[in-house]
Amino acid sequence: MSEVKIFAGTNSLRLAEKIAKNYGKKLGDLTMSKFSDGEMSPSFDESIRGCTVFIIQSTNPPSDNILELCLMIDAAKRASAYKVCAVIPYFGYARQDRKDRPRVSIAAKLIANMLTSAGADRIMACDLHAGQIQGFFDIPLDHLSGSAIFAPYLSTLKLPNMIFAAPDVGGVARARSFAKHFEVEMVVCDKHRKRANEIASMQVIGDVEGKDVILVDDLVDTAGTLCKAAQIIMEKGATSVRAIVTHGVLSGKAYENIENSVLEELVITDTITLKQQSSKIRVLSVAELFAKAIHAVIGNTSISSLFI
Repeated sequence: MSEVKIFAGTNSLRLAEKIAKNYGKKLGDLTMSKFSDGEMSPSFDESIRGCTVFIIQSTNPPSDNILELCLMIDAAKRASAYKVCAVIPYFGYARQDRKDRPRVSIAAKLIANMLTSAGADRIMACDLHAGQIQGFFDIPLDHLSGSAIFAPYLSTLKLPNMIFAAPDVGGVARARSFAKHFEVEMVVCDKHRKRANEIASMQVIGDVEGKDVILVDDLVDTAGTLCKAAQIIMEKGATSVRAIVTHGVLSGKAYENIENSVLEELVITDTITLKQQSSKIRVLSVAELFAKAIHAVIGNTSISSLFI
């Protein structure tokens, strides 16, 4: 069995340190140099010849971090690593997974091609925006679920009338899996957009009166959809509204929107480093989840136990 070495991209250093600690190893030494014009040049400061290398890098904000990840993969392959696994807690550009209007890019497929061409032998990600992105890769992809992190936390809340809600039609499958696990009902918020990050209208399908509602989504960007859904749910007679979201992109006026919303709390994970603190935002770590997945990959064992 080849030696395992874990390295971090500059965007996910804190999370990578936690993953390595949970796995039982120290992070490997890597230097990311930059030319004055911004060109990046990664170099491994220790031998990785014949090793199974895991490179941890979330791709948010996407452009530089995706290129940095590709460069690290290429450097590892050229340094004679046995296998290279790109661990991407948050996979950027996942919202562009199809042609939803004429003359646009399918960016998620392009990124998949880039990572494969760079030399990745395996991908590990968490809660892809669309499940079909797994099919964009011609190499193995381990798709982990944040449900393993959120379910134990929700159990500690002991909410008397818990019900799950999807903030849009695309999130129905996620909300349904939680509803099935906790043996409760679910509702759907049907929204119509004028353009990206701008909602034209929204309505709730289902009864939320007297319920403690948990909104479920894979990512929160400007938090416009989430806060709008929470407002409408409260207007329909809900007792409380919380949200569990795997990836806290939190751009634009997201923090302001959340603070001014009716949300009791927003629970996210550390796949993306929190830019600022908020009294309404709670962060749970995916480090143990990824460490267990790495153990499973190395030991050629199933990762089924990591799902609810």
